[in-house]
Amino acid sequence: MHLLVLPGGRVHGIYGEEIDLLALGPCSIRRASHVEPDAAGRWWADLSPIRGPRLGPFPLRSLALDAEVAWLAEHFPHVLSETTP
Repeated sequence: MHLLVLPGGRVHGIYGEEIDLLALGPCSIRRASHVEPDAAGRWWADLSPIRGPRLGPFPLRSLALDAEVAWLAEHFPHVLSETTP
């Protein structure tokens, strides 16, 4: 998990369960996307909550999640480093 701590203490990152974020203090977690299947069972990563595109379709949920993280890393590089899996 990569976290960016801004001056003033605000923290940005992609949510993961590697650490208990509540241990850092009060949290506000917002969705960057929705990863959901369509009627045919194909997976889509919808980044519209942050004014991004709809990525897909993907045959596996894990591929949609990978595409979501890759898009976020490209468009928000200040939050993620090149070592993000």
